[in-house]
Amino acid sequence: MKNIFTLLLGVLFALPLFSQEPLKISFGNLRARDIGPAVMSGRVSTVDGINDQPEVLYVGAASGGVWKSISGGASFSPVFDEHTQSIGAIRIDQNHPDTVWVGTGEPWVRNSVSVGTGVYVTTNGGKTWSAKGLEDSERISQIVVDPNNSGTIYVAAQGHLWGPNEQRGVYKSTDFGTTWERVLYVDENTGAADLAIDPTNPNTLYACMWEHRRTASFFNSGGPGSGLYKSTDGGVTWKKLTNGLPAGNLGRLAIAVAPSSPQTLYCSVEAEKQADKGLYRSTDGGANWEQINTSFGTKVRPFYFSRIVVDPNDADKIFKCGLNLIISEDGGNTFRTVGSGVHSDIHAVWVNPQNSNHIVLGTDGGGYRSLDGGYLFEMFMNLPISQFYQISVDNDNPYNIYGGLQDNGSWYGPSRSPGGIENKDWNFSYGGDGFYSFRHPTDPEVVYSESQGGNLARYNTRDGQAKFIKPLEGPNDPDYRFNWNAPIHLSPNNPERMYFGAQFLFMTEDRGDSWKTISPDLTTNDPERQKQKQSGGLSIDNSTAENNTTIYTIAESPVDEKVVWVGTDDGLVQVTENAGGSWTNVTPNIPELPAGLWVTKVEPSNHDRNTIYVTIDGHKSGNKTPYVYRSKDLGKTWKSLVTPDIKGYALTITEDLEAANILFLGTEFGLFVSMDQGMSWKQFKNNLPNVAVRAMAIQEREGALVIGTHGRGIYIIDDLATLRQISAEVTQTELHFFNIGPTYLRLAQQGSWFGGAGEYIGENPDVSAQIAYYLKKRHAFGKMTINVYDADGNWIKEVPAGKSKGINYVNLPTRLPMPKAAPTNNRMALFGSVFPPTLPEGTYTVVVTKGKKEYKTTFDLKQDPDFPYPDEGRKLALETQMRLYNMTNQLGLIYANLASIEQQATEQAGGQKKKMAAALNALSERAKTFKGSLVSLEGDFYVDESSAIREDISELYLYMGQYPGGPTESQVRKTDILEGEMQKVDATYQEIIQEMNDLNEKLAKQEATLMEIQTLEEYLAN
Repeated sequence: MKNIFTLLLGVLFALPLFSQEPLKISFGNLRARDIGPAVMSGRVSTVDGINDQPEVLYVGAASGGVWKSISGGASFSPVFDEHTQSIGAIRIDQNHPDTVWVGTGEPWVRNSVSVGTGVYVTTNGGKTWSAKGLEDSERISQIVVDPNNSGTIYVAAQGHLWGPNEQRGVYKSTDFGTTWERVLYVDENTGAADLAIDPTNPNTLYACMWEHRRTASFFNSGGPGSGLYKSTDGGVTWKKLTNGLPAGNLGRLAIAVAPSSPQTLYCSVEAEKQADKGLYRSTDGGANWEQINTSFGTKVRPFYFSRIVVDPNDADKIFKCGLNLIISEDGGNTFRTVGSGVHSDIHAVWVNPQNSNHIVLGTDGGGYRSLDGGYLFEMFMNLPISQFYQISVDNDNPYNIYGGLQDNGSWYGPSRSPGGIENKDWNFSYGGDGFYSFRHPTDPEVVYSESQGGNLARYNTRDGQAKFIKPLEGPNDPDYRFNWNAPIHLSPNNPERMYFGAQFLFMTEDRGDSWKTISPDLTTNDPERQKQKQSGGLSIDNSTAENNTTIYTIAESPVDEKVVWVGTDDGLVQVTENAGGSWTNVTPNIPELPAGLWVTKVEPSNHDRNTIYVTIDGHKSGNKTPYVYRSKDLGKTWKSLVTPDIKGYALTITEDLEAANILFLGTEFGLFVSMDQGMSWKQFKNNLPNVAVRAMAIQEREGALVIGTHGRGIYIIDDLATLRQISAEVTQTELHFFNIGPTYLRLAQQGSWFGGAGEYIGENPDVSAQIAYYLKKRHAFGKMTINVYDADGNWIKEVPAGKSKGINYVNLPTRLPMPKAAPTNNRMALFGSVFPPTLPEGTYTVVVTKGKKEYKTTFDLKQDPDFPYPDEGRKLALETQMRLYNMTNQLGLIYANLASIEQQATEQAGGQKKKMAAALNALSERAKTFKGSLVSLEGDFYVDESSAIREDISELYLYMGQYPGGPTESQVRKTDILEGEMQKVDATYQEIIQEMNDLNEKLAKQEATLMEIQTLEEYLAN
């Protein structure tokens, strides 16, 4: 029955599809919230700091943008969200520190590296940025600013990774980036991997040229194009440096000039012979070189680790990036290795010129800071640049999100948490490069997680043990080929069924203790794409990252469990209609699709057995065109869903669970939404940067879209209800209210203990009652208001109206306004008056006044269905809190009026005769004394505190408000006592009011008598 109902819903919501016109909408203020995490952070590719203000740091993430700190790393803010998030180089103009150059496109070119879109500059410390060209360089490895002329900039363009291109080499601008001249070029396959300048003679530059290429199945570092070059005339001419460097082909090189001794150079060299690899030094400006170290740390994985940094104050102290950071204090002859909890894979080092003991690192696991010269490092726990490959959700309340991250294992954490989602809320489930991670649908103790090359484990959350369950070859089986990111898929129809892919499709129904092969080899099995063990070029890099001709994506139809789809990394889409009994290769039916590309997602429809969506990525073949297709007949025919609105190559697609017309597309440059089943697309930018979206999941109960980004962690669009209700008719209505269901009064929960500024806290969902509507046009002229009334028609509050074109969410706080409390110098009493009671449950009416028109709707406010406390106690608690709330307001009003009586009586006494003046002064003194007896204003707001009725009321309310259930008997009794005391207060107050009225009456009679005398005198005078 459930499947039939779901299907009917899908048909109903799909009705707008019969329109031939694209359904274009505005997202208005519908937004995504950022939940991090930052506990594992992500890859930092580059770091720079202001020499004269070392507390100002800029951190460039591999795929998470630019982050700025003005507190030495105690807190960071993103400053580059409107632009490409893959960062290759950051360079501050130290003569003008608000001028910062950014080169996009990470230079550490692993298989999952993102791409850039050129050079950018800010002249106001990151508030705004300007594009400065070199858009086709794809990745920038280094930027140099002439220390004597801020208008002269040099850029090392590493160029395209997956194919040849001309826009690579060293570029120079003498007009602040308006125009560029290529001053060093080798060929279309060789880019500039590093660039350094002599700070005492800026016409002297050194450039490392690197010939390299990646394909989907192979990486080659090195060739005749690689080499080290020097210019002494500002890049006009260059000389290749060879004396003392290895003969033959070279691979990746890195160069560093010692700022305190510019003739001293260090060069990291990848060479043909193992003995020639390592660290070289020159003491004569590069004319001659000597190999000084061949230890592991100087030559490990050179394509990924090459950077060298020299201490600005000591030419003999050098930092070499690598698997670990190694530091030499004797010119490279010996090194020590930094450990002590620093994440492996080091890419960037910055040394404070004013204090060489202050060092900042960029690693695969975020940023680190040392204050002791590089012995001990502390991690920046507030950089949410985590790089997710895959995500999933469970059905807990709050639901949890599971996912795997680049070089940071697999984790799971909640969608909300008291005080916000903190680092401590995330739990580790498996190591390595994390990819797919799912919780068992019915067993909360079981989490399936996977690391690179098909290493699949069943993790038990109760005891922390992981069982290795990867399918292993039998005696007659060929070697299994698992993708680096091998796919897991849990059946939507059978909670015990799980699929896993190599070149064959495996299925288990006993949680991985045994596997059944349910397919033949579903790939091309092309031997030319099976050379992982030879991959790397001059340095073998057999990490399983280039495993190819493998299954990459799997999906069982939610409508028919016998229909299973797979996509491969060598371009094939295959389907079975009989649970693996036979398979059909439908790839030849897909129009205008080049052969051999990467099938990134197969997405069977939730509403129709025969419908399938597919995304295909060609960037690893040098083809950045997005490919998105739909078939409605099990792959016999296909339609391209690509429109000019889509930016970036396609990584994933998800169909909405309820509305068949809604599709979500993740590309290298963000999230795109279609409201018409792919006829048109619109990028979603509301709080979501231009970051790669690699995975999405919809939490069914909450109707929430969870977005896994590769560089900025997890984002959540909490409520898809508005999108699901949009139709062509809605978009043409002047104002349309959405039905977004009831708002639940959530339990107030305490957050964590003091954590300081160094912890990242992810955003919780908004607990306000929400009013949602669609505006055909932006409201620009005239008044627009929103007023809310309770079930009895009593006015509650006016809230600011949303006036944007498209979707508008307006939040109504579910607590009453803060009481107008009397002042206090008692901390507990002050806190007690800050948190008022919640609005009562019930139906509320919303009236939107737009010009001369009124629009009405209602919403329901209900108690959280998971509230574990009896209704009777809860109602008594709210009733008692309201009594205290009303007393607080009453006392605040009395206090304010007494202060006014005191002031006015004193002022009035100044012009009166002795008897009346004395009476007024007595009234003023009585008001002052009584007012002072109501509150405690003495003490130090810490340990020297006293209490009066104001404090007694507020403290009792504070303690009651901290517990969501019924009050204690003594709390109710104390409330009764306080109400009795307030009656006495009010009686005294009324006496003072009466005394004031009597004096006012006497003053009025006195003034009338004076007026009569004045009139008589004027009469007699005339």
